Amino acid sequence: MLPNRNFNKTFMPINIDVKGKKIVLIGGGRIAYHKLEGLLQYADTIELVAPEVLDKIKDLPINIKEKYYEASDLYGAILVYACTNISELNSRIKLDAAEKNILVNVVDNPAHCDFTTPAIYRKGYINVAVSSNAQNVYESIEVRNKIKNILNHDTIN
Repeated sequence: MLPNRNFNKTFMPINIDVKGKKIVLIGGGRIAYHKLEGLLQYADTIELVAPEVLDKIKDLPINIKEKYYEASDLYGAILVYACTNISELNSRIKLDAAEKNILVNVVDNPAHCDFTTPAIYRKGYINVAVSSNAQNVYESIEVRNKIKNILNHDTIN
């Protein structure tokens, strides 16, 4: 995502325990896979809904529903990721989640997000999260990687 100079949200950094709590991803492609890679470090109750799912996603320890999205798919979720490449569907997911008071991340559209996922590095008990307030994901990744290099040369286990 390129810098978004006209963006007018402020996201508060937070750490949240997601073990045993339902997280729903809508979409079964490359973007969903990327989100799952990070989520699986922390979450153990992930459900993915999509009519078509990448084979590499099918190998992950998540619950997969190969079907079209319905609002009822959000039942019991604490977080939702709208990971489709269909903007109308992502908007519908956002509205359905808002009606249920569920926080939603509309991937690649921070103006419609209730939360963003930072660039994370985890080593032992240390978690480093770097955010650009959804302005420039590449800069966040660059800073995270610099911190990663520092920690990899330190004695943290």
